[in-house]
Parts: sequence; structure tokens; C-alpha cells
Amino acid sequence: MKIYLLLIFLLTGSLIYAQVPEDAIRYSFYPQSGTARNMAIGGAMGSLGGDINATFVNPAGLGFYKTNEFVITPAFSLNNNKAKFRETSTENSKNNFAFGTTGWIFGHSNGRKSNSSSAFSIAITQTANFNNEVRYKGLNNYSSFSEQFAEEFAKSGYSIDEVLSPNSALPYTSAPALYTYLIDTVTIGGIIQVKGAPEYILDAGQALQQEMIQKTKGAISELAIGFAHNSKDKWFIGATIGIPLVNYTSNTYFKESDTSSNTTNHFKQFEYTDNFTTRGTGFNAKVGIIYRPKDYIRLGLAIHTPSWIFLKDTRTTYFTTEVENPVASFNVNSQSFTNGQPGEAKYIQSTPFKAIVSASYVFREVKDVTKQRGFISADIEYVHHKGSRFSSDNETVTDDEKAYYKALNKVVKKNYKGNFNFRVGGELKFKIIMARLGFAYYSKPYKESELKASRMLLSGGLGYRNKGFFIDLTYIHAMNKDVNFPYRLEDRANTYAELKQQRGNIVATVGLKF
Repeated sequence: MKIYLLLIFLLTGSLIYAQVPEDAIRYSFYPQSGTARNMAIGGAMGSLGGDINATFVNPAGLGFYKTNEFVITPAFSLNNNKAKFRETSTENSKNNFAFGTTGWIFGHSNGRKSNSSSAFSIAITQTANFNNEVRYKGLNNYSSFSEQFAEEFAKSGYSIDEVLSPNSALPYTSAPALYTYLIDTVTIGGIIQVKGAPEYILDAGQALQQEMIQKTKGAISELAIGFAHNSKDKWFIGATIGIPLVNYTSNTYFKESDTSSNTTNHFKQFEYTDNFTTRGTGFNAKVGIIYRPKDYIRLGLAIHTPSWIFLKDTRTTYFTTEVENPVASFNVNSQSFTNGQPGEAKYIQSTPFKAIVSASYVFREVKDVTKQRGFISADIEYVHHKGSRFSSDNETVTDDEKAYYKALNKVVKKNYKGNFNFRVGGELKFKIIMARLGFAYYSKPYKESELKASRMLLSGGLGYRNKGFFIDLTYIHAMNKDVNFPYRLEDRANTYAELKQQRGNIVATVGLKF
């Protein structure tokens, strides 16, 4: 945990290094999205093809197109979140609109005799949706939110006057904590120590009431251009160039209160608010191949390079501390210590690479698709989560920045691992009506065995295709597990909340072949 502490106090002036290890997971640990057809079969698109979402999974699948197609995919999500923190459970819900893969495909056949064709796609999709709200609260007689600031200041080597200066080195954390008397110096046994005001309540064997509310919004969208070539209906090869667009906003509120009736401990409560935004854009590439050894068998392989994303963070924090005997209230925001400006950081994040192997079995695989009766398809995906990396995007990189990003990358490598994800699905065709079912499981990216996290999706849907027009409707029920750390300390195990999310996604795709 020493590296975590280093991440906290490597701050300078109005420049912030607000990136934390959780950022590596935020931009990589999410289920696959796509069209209603793709989602209905669990997202198992690695070897199937014939869907615009192949642009984002295995671009070789575009090679099955020999005509043009336009697709639009609106969606709606129903979220229900449950959190367990210090043996107390909390529940809340939040619904929002989203969108799946939308765009154009232009297919060209080289003639019936050659059995060869090519296709080109322009598409956009929402790869991750951040619109959510997490709430939890509970009694804690083990640790205090204030201790992270006490640890930071005690080990920083700065004086109180240096930290409270208008160009503070710790403007978002220790500076407002000192200013509002949430933490202070105290002499114990002739030794000067730094303590948080709530710690005296813990020392007396009593508990603190803690409450956390985190509201997030935004998404990762990706604009992509794909190309594929079909050689004699045996070999399909394709490539995609993608441009990820990141828009993330987080508003975090934390409150800690004295639960005792003792007014001589000088502490009543404090409130902390952290307003944080990330904006950025980047690029990536995907390449893939599909092979048909038999007319009814398809085998696929796809590689996704990391996304190199150029990001900009802004941050402002607010502190309010209320004390008793005498009664007083102190409040301040971080801009008092950054010359009136919100904190800003520019950096580059590279996300994990992915590899997907897939197989499909098509019942009565014939050139006339009206005679096909259905298929089953399965994907195995590997995501190298511990390979996420951060680096500065400033023209001049300071030694502090180099040390910070080096430490951050060590934390990512130490705490995360590569994980395997599994997707399987199928379709039955009844002339112009199709019925589909799917299942997907995303295993946890954390190395620590006690941290439980997974994504499991059950899906089903119907499709209609007739005379070049098609419409698909799908419902996906997602069951997600994860953890949330309200704060991290160096000198002991960290307390965290266990999160369980039930998400219902309704996805519709409307398309036209021409």
C-alpha cells in the first residue's frame, strides 16, 4: 500500500495527477455492446459475421456482406444497485438512454463465379455507459476517511504553512483538511503527530457513521472505419481503425459523523465533495480473420490493439468540518490553494489489448440465406488488464510526473491480472422471424482473491427480416459484481463496499438493405 500513498502526495500546485488504478478498469472492464441481434446472442460475434457490429469485434465478419446496409440502434437501461458496506445494505436505482452500433456498410460482389467480395463500413457505438449512481453507508469503528489525509501530510515533509499556501503542493487533500481542522498536529508523549479529528472517537471505542454517494455520467463511444475481403467464401480478412471518445464525469460525496452523545470530543461531522471530469480521444486498431473449412463451420480470430487515449482531467474538491464545544463550522474548496483555478492534468492512457477466438456452426449453410435455419456461436476473449499504462502528455515532463506515473503503472501491474471472458449464443430462423438466446460471462480482473467481481449477461430477442427491411428487439439482463473503496490507507487493510448491480437493457435495431 506504500505505492498508493505515493500516488496521493505526488501533487504540485494547480497541476493534478488524479489518475488512480481504478481508471485502468473503468476503461476496460465492461461487457460488449452492439446491435440488438449481436446482444441477443450474448455478443458472440467473433466468427459469425453478417452484422455491422463485426466492425468492433472481428472486422473479417464484414466480408460476408455483398450488398449495402444502414443500421440504427437505440437502447434503454434500467439499473438497480445494491451495496453492502460494514454489514449495512443500501439499494438505489437509475435509468438512462443509450445507443448501440449505428452506421453504414457498403458491400461489393466481384461476381458469382469468383465467390469473392469486399465490404467497407462506417460505424459508431457506445462501448461503455457510465450513467450510474452508487450509494452506501454504515457504522465504522475501524478507520476514518480523515486518516488518508493525516498519513499524506505526515509523510509529505511539508510544513503547515507550505501546505496552506495559495500554491499548495497538496491542494485537493491535506490542504483543505488542515484548513477545516479535519486533521491537525498534536503532541503525544513528547512526539508531534498528525491525527484526524474523527480518530479520537475511534480511540474511545466508538463508531463513525459513514455515507458515500457517487454519481457518474458519460460514456466511451467509438467511431470506426472497417474493411474486409472475402476470398472464394473460404477466407475472410478484415481490419478496423477506431477512434474512442471518452466523456466521464464523477461527483463524489462523503460524509462522516459522530454517533456518540459526547460533545467534548470536539468533532460533530465533516462532508467532502469531489467533482471530477475526464475528456479525451484516441485511436486503436482491430484485425481479424475468419476461415470456413466446411460450408457449415466458421472459425475466427481477432486481435484488438490497446487504445491510446489522450485525456484531460479537471478536479475541484470541497470540505466542510463541524466541531463541538465550542460549536463552529469551517469550509473551503481546493481552488483556494490553486490560485483560483481548477486542477488540470493531461496524460495518455493505453488500455489493455484483447484477443478473441471463436467458432460457429451454421445449420444448412447455403448461399441462399432464406434457406438457412439457424446457428450457434461461441467466443473466448482474453483481456490483458494489467497491461494498462499511463504517461504524461505535457510538453515538459517533470521528475515528479515521471515518479508518479512510474508508481501508478506499478500499482496497476501489481493489482490487476488478465482475465478470460466467455460468450455463447444461437438463433433459430422461421422464414422471416428469428428467435435468439445468449449468455456471456466476464471474469474478474483483480489479483486479490477476496475481491469479488464479475459480469454475467442473459439475453433473448426476436428478429424480423423481409424484402430488405429488418427490425430486431432484444432484452439483456446483466448481473454485475464489483467493489468500491471509499478511501485507502497505508497502515492497515482497507475497508470497501461490495456492489451488486442488476441492469436490464432493452435494445432495438432497425435496418435497411439496399
